[in-house]
Amino acid sequence: MKTFPLVSVIAALTFCTASVQGADPVVSNVTFAQRAGTKLVDITYDLTADAPSVTVSLEISSDGGTSFSVPATTVSGAIGNGVAIGTGKVITWDAGADWRGQYSDRMRYKVTANDEFSLIPAGAFTMGDSLDGISDAPTRTVTLSAFFMGQKEVTKAEWDAVKAWAVSHGYTDLAGGNGKAANHPVQNVSWWNVVKWCNARSEKEGLTPCYYKDAAHTVIYKTGTNVPTVNWAATGYRLPTEAEWEKAARGGLSGKRFPWGDIISHTQANYNSSASYSYDISPTRGYHPTYRTGWSPYTSPVGSFAPNGYGLQDMAGNVWEWCWDWYGFYASGAQTDPRGASSGSDRVYRGGSWFHDATAGRAALRGENHPGYSDDFHGFRVARSSVP
Repeated sequence: MKTFPLVSVIAALTFCTASVQGADPVVSNVTFAQRAGTKLVDITYDLTADAPSVTVSLEISSDGGTSFSVPATTVSGAIGNGVAIGTGKVITWDAGADWRGQYSDRMRYKVTANDEFSLIPAGAFTMGDSLDGISDAPTRTVTLSAFFMGQKEVTKAEWDAVKAWAVSHGYTDLAGGNGKAANHPVQNVSWWNVVKWCNARSEKEGLTPCYYKDAAHTVIYKTGTNVPTVNWAATGYRLPTEAEWEKAARGGLSGKRFPWGDIISHTQANYNSSASYSYDISPTRGYHPTYRTGWSPYTSPVGSFAPNGYGLQDMAGNVWEWCWDWYGFYASGAQTDPRGASSGSDRVYRGGSWFHDATAGRAALRGENHPGYSDDFHGFRVARSSVP
């Protein structure tokens, strides 16, 4: 009789880190123990980083690390968003729930720490808003697979660094990309150029690009205005879908106007305050007084305001954020991993801006414009299907 009916002695463990902001977070001293007589596995590790907390994820392999396809769904402990640095961090995996009746003597565990992206967990949420008569955002239940969302909007410095690499690697028309300062969000970027930039960053970092010119995923999308096909399983950077954006913006809350609750002020976001809305309680009106300096645009440095429940900042205000989807009516009924209309003339953007009022910053508010459009109000943040 085997002592451990689900997970035998683990021959080795692997770990990795990921960051583009300062020094990488480091995962070290990874150990494991399956609790005797149970189907629970404890994975222990140490964590150091420049940031006080990071996002930690777990991947599991049963074939010696050839693939990491064992479900790691029923987990608890030091995993997910906001894991504080320190020693002796413990993740507990319930193998009985996720991998019932299975057994391997070639188990591997990959612990990933990331201070740029937050893990948005799989599951259902209520998309849309029944508050205050927003007519184009009826509520519906949407179930999403887990994904990663950039904690901050892409900055002017990040845009420029990737663009400099891209123009010498076949990306010939990455136009636009203004910004008030290096640490402010890039703006004046069209949807077309944003998806090309995502591919360029993926290639620059040795990741699999998400956007292609053919359904076979062989011709990478680099130039022009052909609508790309998407490899949703790719490891590279991409725009979030509209549903992904809204779930991420809500930060785990349900039925609220904003990522933090139902009222808004200049202490929470960079927007154009107005007494026209009862839920806008800011004591200062008009453009944000801290950032209305010099010339327009009156953007703020990315990450200037407190994060939501998923560790994401500036999900309301600062700059509108492009999403993948064609703009169209919501499909009726519940959906799983929706990716918008199959065709259209405009692409969706979300989140409001420094120029627009409180209504624009609501989690359910939808904006749309031609994918070639750009102005001082439009920027973006990136998403990823996985962080290897």
